[in-house]
Amino acid sequence: MGYAAARTKSIVLWAATIPYLALVTAMLATAKSENGSTADSVFVLTWTVSWLGGTLHALAVRRRVFGPTTPSRTLARAEQEARDRRDLRARAAAIARDDPRTALEMHIGRPDLPRTFDDGGLVDINHAPASVIATIPGITPEMAERIVRLREDLQTFTSAEEVSAMADLPPHLTPTLAEHTVYLN
Repeated sequence: MGYAAARTKSIVLWAATIPYLALVTAMLATAKSENGSTADSVFVLTWTVSWLGGTLHALAVRRRVFGPTTPSRTLARAEQEARDRRDLRARAAAIARDDPRTALEMHIGRPDLPRTFDDGGLVDINHAPASVIATIPGITPEMAERIVRLREDLQTFTSAEEVSAMADLPPHLTPTLAEHTVYLN
């Protein structure tokens, strides 16, 4: 209860902490006592009340302390977040297309490098490691490794179509690659 009171800054929960503290103190005081059955009875009673009461009380206040247990995202909110990420990708891809040097300096498409912005999940195929390339929807770790091996041989890729053809990727992945990748030199 003390943790719950501190986290919620609730005077009521701080007040509830006092009886629990008293019960635990009484339990500990009788634990080592040699008075026999009276001390044993007090110990069992205080242990049971503090355990059962504490458990029920903790269950009663858990949402106030830790928030709701069900996801708070609605379908509309998730859809808006997906659209926002698509917009971020489009804006970052425009920077990469219009000013590649700035895009390289900003680390667009390089979530593996430190940066201070969200590019919506773009991946720079020509520089990102296989582990990052594998985060593109539909790209398996094996496909990502194949892309990296080809990139080492070719130096750079120029388009999603080229990556798809050279790495022998399934054709249905080409539009996904086009949306999620940039090709910086």
